[in-house]
Amino acid sequence: MEVKIIQASETFPVRIEVLRKGIPLPYEFPGDFDENTTHFGLFISDKLVSVATVLVSSHAYFEGHQFQLRGMATLSKYQGKGIGSVLLKHIIEFVKTNKAEVLWFNARIKALRFYQKLGFEIIGPEFDILHVGGHYVMYKKF
Repeated sequence: MEVKIIQASETFPVRIEVLRKGIPLPYEFPGDFDENTTHFGLFISDKLVSVATVLVSSHAYFEGHQFQLRGMATLSKYQGKGIGSVLLKHIIEFVKTNKAEVLWFNARIKALRFYQKLGFEIIGPEFDILHVGGHYVMYKKF
């Protein structure tokens, strides 16, 4: 397994397969090509199997230097094998190195336990994203 910084366009096939399959929403997110955005990919034998994006972005719940995690996705064949955890731990080290005080994101309800196992907490009420379902804001302070 190897985690690398990748281009925004390299995240799109995994995002489409995991996050947008059958959902009429864009797979390209605002800010994907901004200089304060970094895309990560986890490769197994040169195959991209998991992706995530982080960007400098503030949320009203928090103060200080913040990063937002978004577009985290692991191909279904590779889910449940610790791959997403490896990628997220790498991202946590990246944002800490870049002086983050908070890493936050909108988590799908079905992913809450995954993030909680890695020390993230829920803040605020559940909210709905059209065509996707219930979410919570989750965060980790450093």
